[in-house]
Amino acid sequence: MNTALRTGLTTGTCAAAAAQAAARVLCGEPPPEFAAIRLPGGELRRLAVEQAELTESGARAAVRKDAGDDPDVTHGLLVWADVVWTDGGDVTFRAGPGVGTVTRPGLQIPPGEPAINPVPRAMIRAAVRDVTARPMSVTISVPGGEAVAQKTFNPKLGIVGGLSILGSTGIVRPYSLAAVRDSFKCALDVAQACGVRCPVLVPGNTGRRGASLQLHVADEQVIEVGNEWGFMAHQLAGRPFEAVLALGHPGKLAKLAAGWWDTHSSRSPSALPLVRETAAALGLTPPVVDTVEGVFQALAPADSRRLGEALAERVREALASRLGAPAAVMLVDMPGARLGCAGDLTPWTR
Repeated sequence: MNTALRTGLTTGTCAAAAAQAAARVLCGEPPPEFAAIRLPGGELRRLAVEQAELTESGARAAVRKDAGDDPDVTHGLLVWADVVWTDGGDVTFRAGPGVGTVTRPGLQIPPGEPAINPVPRAMIRAAVRDVTARPMSVTISVPGGEAVAQKTFNPKLGIVGGLSILGSTGIVRPYSLAAVRDSFKCALDVAQACGVRCPVLVPGNTGRRGASLQLHVADEQVIEVGNEWGFMAHQLAGRPFEAVLALGHPGKLAKLAAGWWDTHSSRSPSALPLVRETAAALGLTPPVVDTVEGVFQALAPADSRRLGEALAERVREALASRLGAPAAVMLVDMPGARLGCAGDLTPWTR
């Protein structure tokens, strides 16, 4: 039995196909059933065109996004391209409903521009130029994209109003770790371009909630790392950051002290043994519980604070050693309350 996961096509490929189909209609051809798009690697793909028609000012066409077996939030959405003739220039781009606009520096596209990345722009231009050499404006829309974009990294990257039109190869491969890492690197790029000097690294929502409750920081200063602490430590090297704060739940961050820099539960052991070991070294004997959160809940407030500070120091030592630079740590519980800290927190609390 063939169990290989099915690949899909990026929003950039779909946008290029829609633009080509709309350009054909604008040039007087009948609405095409398919659009033939050359991917960046040279492969030719045929995409079904769901709709293509003339409009009052130009023409439009739609292609439905198929992400294959990847759990892509854009799977099944229609990608529309509206095209109109222009008086001069080349192919220009606009963001329609559901496509975002860049508002912060540090990304591949400057602020004020539609969030259509360079490779998709080149694909759209090539697709249109297969049809006509006349100057043309292309507006890309994704109905429902603004709501779906809330499930992506776009709000954290300062991309407002909708989705980004993405794709470096034109193909979606199921669960691309490279794509996840690219998103994290982009967040660092944005923070650096915005003048952030002391970023806050958080595993996810618990850390972000703790940062909003405990610190005085800007949105672009708080960077989600997920489970990719080793990757992000490497990405921090050589950047002009003065200090780094790791903030999150000890169930995640304590793994760094144990040498596990990929903190995913399927690729690293539980932090509970290290937490209990640290508690024992302090002379604390919490009852046997199944979670790190449970250990802290079972302790008296003063003992919980001692354990939190000891764990934070162990994590800080590991992080500073890995980064070769100043680091601080704040541990928080699930609601975001402070459990313990280590290092100088002045850059984030003043």
